[in-house]
Amino acid sequence: HHPVLVLSQFAFRLSFGLAAAMALTSHRHVSSGYFRVHCYVLLGLNVLAASLAFLDRESLPLWPPMVAAALSYVASAIWLYEKPRAGRVALALVAATALAADWLAGTIPSSASTAARILWWLDAPSGGLVLGVTMAAMLLGHWYLNAPGMKLDPLKRLVQGMVLAVAARAVVAGAGLWLFIAAHGTPGLTDGLFLALRWLCGIVGLWLLCWMTWQILKIPNTQSATGVLYVAVIISFIGELTAQLLAAEHGIPL
Repeated sequence: HHPVLVLSQFAFRLSFGLAAAMALTSHRHVSSGYFRVHCYVLLGLNVLAASLAFLDRESLPLWPPMVAAALSYVASAIWLYEKPRAGRVALALVAATALAADWLAGTIPSSASTAARILWWLDAPSGGLVLGVTMAAMLLGHWYLNAPGMKLDPLKRLVQGMVLAVAARAVVAGAGLWLFIAAHGTPGLTDGLFLALRWLCGIVGLWLLCWMTWQILKIPNTQSATGVLYVAVIISFIGELTAQLLAAEHGIPL
C-alpha cells in the first residue's frame, strides 16, 4: 500500500508545483512553446497518478488525476494558440486539482495533535513547491538552448523561488522533526540515516545548488546552470521521496 500511495502523492506534488511555477513564469519573456511542451509533462504525471489510482481504488480517488490530466491537455492546446491569460488560468486549475488530489489521498492519523494536523496540511504544498519549482527551473534552463535570446530574469526568479520553497519546506520538516523527537525521543540508527539523507539532499544540498546556479548565471552560462539544475532535480526527488517514506512510516511530516 505504501509504495503506491507514496508514488501517487509524489506525482500529485510534482504536478502541483510544476503547474504553479509555470503559471507564475512571465509569458512576456518566455516563449509559449515552453508552456505548451511542458504541459505534456503535467499530462504524463497525472496519467501516471490515474493509473496508480486505478490499481488502488480503495485508497485513491480516480477522478482528481483524470480531471488534472484533462486540464493539462486543455492547457497545452491553449498555449498552442498563444493565449497566455487563459493558459495561466488552466495551469492554476491543474495546480489546484493536483493539490486537492494529494490531500484526498492522504490520511491524517486520528491521534495527531493540532500542530501535527497543521503540518499535514502544509506537507503537500511545501513539498510540491520544492519539486515543481526546481523542475520548472531546470526545464526553463534547457529551453534557453532552443531560444538563446531570452532574458535571464525568468530563470533567476525561479532560482530565487527555489530558495524560498526550500526555506518553507525546512520550516515544515523541522517542525515535524521537533514534534517527532518530543514524542519518541532521539531517532534510532535507521531513522537517523534516512533523516540525514532527507535533510542533506532535500534541504542543505538544494540550497548549495541554488547558490551554485546563481553564481553561474552571473557569468552568464545557462548551459552550465542547467547542468547544476539537473542535479538539483535529482536530489530534490531523493529528498522528497525519503521524506514521504518517513511520513508514511511515522505518521508525521519529516
